[in-house]
Amino acid sequence: MTDESTRVGVDIGGTFTDVVAVRDGEITVTKTPSTPDEPARGVLNGLGESESAAGYEPGAVEFFSHGTTVATNAVLEGTWADTALVTTEGFRDALEIGRQDRPDIYDFDAEKAEPVVPRDRRFTVPERLDERGTVLRELDEDAVREVAAAIDDTGVSAVAVCLLFAFENPTHERRVAEILREELPDVSVSRSSTVLPEIREYERSVTTSLNAALKPVMSDYVGDLEREVRGRGVDAGVKIMQSNGGLIDADAARERPVNTLLSGPAAGVQGATHVAGRAGYSDLITMDMGGTSCDVSLVQDGEPVVSTDVAVGDYTVGVPMIDVHTVGSGGGSVAWVDAGGALRVGPRSAGADPGPICYGRGGERPTTTDAHLLLGRIDPEGFLPEDRDVGVADVRAAFEELGEKLGMGPAETAQGVLDVANANMARALRVVSVERGHDPREFALVAFGGAGPLHAPTLAAELDVPTVLVPRTAGALSALGLLISDVGYDYSQSMVRAWSEVDPETVATAFAELRAEGDSELAAENVPSDRREFERVADLRYAGQSFDVSVPLPEGEVDAATLETIERRFHERHESRYGHADPGEPVELVTLRLHARGVVDSPETASVGADGTVDDAVAERREVRFDGAAHDAPIYDRDRLPAGGAFDGPAVVEGPESTVVLRPGQSAEVDPDGTLVVDTGVAQ
Repeated sequence: MTDESTRVGVDIGGTFTDVVAVRDGEITVTKTPSTPDEPARGVLNGLGESESAAGYEPGAVEFFSHGTTVATNAVLEGTWADTALVTTEGFRDALEIGRQDRPDIYDFDAEKAEPVVPRDRRFTVPERLDERGTVLRELDEDAVREVAAAIDDTGVSAVAVCLLFAFENPTHERRVAEILREELPDVSVSRSSTVLPEIREYERSVTTSLNAALKPVMSDYVGDLEREVRGRGVDAGVKIMQSNGGLIDADAARERPVNTLLSGPAAGVQGATHVAGRAGYSDLITMDMGGTSCDVSLVQDGEPVVSTDVAVGDYTVGVPMIDVHTVGSGGGSVAWVDAGGALRVGPRSAGADPGPICYGRGGERPTTTDAHLLLGRIDPEGFLPEDRDVGVADVRAAFEELGEKLGMGPAETAQGVLDVANANMARALRVVSVERGHDPREFALVAFGGAGPLHAPTLAAELDVPTVLVPRTAGALSALGLLISDVGYDYSQSMVRAWSEVDPETVATAFAELRAEGDSELAAENVPSDRREFERVADLRYAGQSFDVSVPLPEGEVDAATLETIERRFHERHESRYGHADPGEPVELVTLRLHARGVVDSPETASVGADGTVDDAVAERREVRFDGAAHDAPIYDRDRLPAGGAFDGPAVVEGPESTVVLRPGQSAEVDPDGTLVVDTGVAQ
């Protein structure tokens, strides 16, 4: 990196667009309001603020990465492009039949989500393969052209092609796609054998259909973003964060937008993993609480847990994603009383506009952030806008009105709001830990997002988590995660057959083909050969099971000993996950997977100085309330806390973009990177 070079990461959240710039080791964080109707404008506004704050020219940006919610919002809001589906004759309704499980097993009136592609835009063609990819019926190309004409009449802008057993033999799918592109040159085409070449017709159909429906949306957004960024003078190629925690270039994001559905949350988990690793922690629960939601995830042995069974909105998507669980609890979550007289918090949110009352932008309903302000955890003088006619009295009046419905005073009501919000998030934390067989006491909780550090010490104490880590850039950690993530691509090939029938040559050949794809794409992104890494995994199951266990392959050539090792590891992992295993039972191979990684040099960041004392960092003392009791607590300026400095709670640590609240009985220490390491007071 040259003296003047700069790396920039931009993450769009529900309330703020965060920009992190690293220039000569110095980290500069800027936050600007998100612009949901025109996301690219929010990015440009953030870049302008960042350039001024960090003092760099657009031409000095050598690395530009972006976490986007465009695909996510399109799925949640159903604002994707009109799409058609072409499938094998006789399987027109597989997308609608789906799985037998209902959204709510006890609700007989519950309805499944509408199919991504409605029935009148689903078409079939005569062809058939068997389960090993052998052609039973040749593709009728004339019928495909007739289908193309029918699709043209619908006026759709995208087509998904998902033929039966195409993951074993993609020849027919390729030919269908070729004909559709010939007949419909202005329509984008996605085929399952490139999007998700795996078993399970429903999941493959949903994922391919979503990819097709999102391609026009993502293509427009990425095109606008590239054009605007280039127009600003940034010459670096635009990298987009994927759901698996790896970066891809803009062209790949256009082609496979379904891989970006958890782009922002994945960047946050990557950032948390990086910061915690530098602090000496590898087993983590990550908690990203922003303005509208809270995302939680698990990291084991320094690697985020990745799943191929993650739901986004109403749809389960089969591509690899960091396993993130989301609840509608954020700093802007609105407090209200339901018909039964119970206090509720969220999922309604004040969002970026108008935001909480204390933003001074016209918000009138009390939120989680307003509750913190009323209880002294947020500095009213530093937080309330000077140029707007809003004060503590307005926040108090809103909680008085809410409290009248509950028979409580304003402070008690504010505490109740925080208790309800914490209960919502505690359930989410248990989902990714206790409910999956993990003991929270063996993990550290990494808190980030603008609101995460306000709640994390309390939540950790409730769950018996001994340590909370709050990174120096907690309020914009997702943007920092974009700067330290590697380039990454995932490839898979389903090969369902008895393990006893699998020979080493078949496995070796399949992995060689997947690796060739990975090498090609990493080369296209100018990743040197010595910076390319490949991880091989086999999904196995006992014969008759519906779900698989992923088993990493040992290094080296694939031979008979390798297959024996894979089978042994399968039994061990099955025992670990489900509590039982039977080495005498027949085993099946389901899917081979390969992750191709292009290792990126993480930027060096300056350490926190050790000059000064903790007492020098005390900005003021203020009354802060915990569980109805008032405490005279020190308020620390985080930028003035020295490395190695330690202090006890109750205390508040105010940073540029986030605030940490330590409860009575807790303590904290500043590590060399500026990460706040909180001892929650839980006996270990």
